[in-house]
Amino acid sequence: LQNDIDLLNPPAELEKLKHKKKRLVQSPNSFFMDVKCQGCFSITTVFSHSQTVVVCPGCQTVLCQPTGGKARLTEGCSFRRKGD
Repeated sequence: LQNDIDLLNPPAELEKLKHKKKRLVQSPNSFFMDVKCQGCFSITTVFSHSQTVVVCPGCQTVLCQPTGGKARLTEGCSFRRKGD
């Protein structure tokens, strides 16, 4: 059969597509990230699913705004995923 996969060692691509609770080892979809402000270039740590508006401590510009799920970064801000 074409659909033969090793159930004990599934490929990472297939695991990423599954629901967070139905993976072989449960893991969250959320993460922390370093966001760099486009105005003063200071770096702020932001949660990916933040439910509050995050403001740059240096120049008081908005870095990200909450949506229903993940927070939306302001245009021009660059980010780097923490951890991993």
